[in-house]
Amino acid sequence: QVQLVESGGTLVQPGGSLRLSCVASGSILFSSYVMRWYRHASGKERELVAIITSGGSTTYVDSVKGRFTISRDNTKNTAYLQMNSLKPEDTSIYYCNARRGLGAGYSDYWGQGTQVTVSS
Repeated sequence: QVQLVESGGTLVQPGGSLRLSCVASGSILFSSYVMRWYRHASGKERELVAIITSGGSTTYVDSVKGRFTISRDNTKNTAYLQMNSLKPEDTSIYYCNARRGLGAGYSDYWGQGTQVTVSS
């Protein structure tokens, strides 16, 4: 059984920084998975924030470009989301997702989420 556990969310002032972590455990070849960070704010639709492929290529939603950085350490089965210059509109529950494959080989795992609140 595969488990993803996020951590690092907390209350932070506007302009501050946080680093979220997502640790994968269980029967998973972590390096083969595409890792994604999503966020879901109250009253809004879930939003894909950042992606990192198994090869290390990254993609970001426009609203976080230049402020957030996604990375991964395959030796630790961990993905990260470094968030700088945080804004109140970044307030949300952040979820990590691990996904790979197609058809019969498809695997998709989610964490339980970590709350990020940006407020003075």
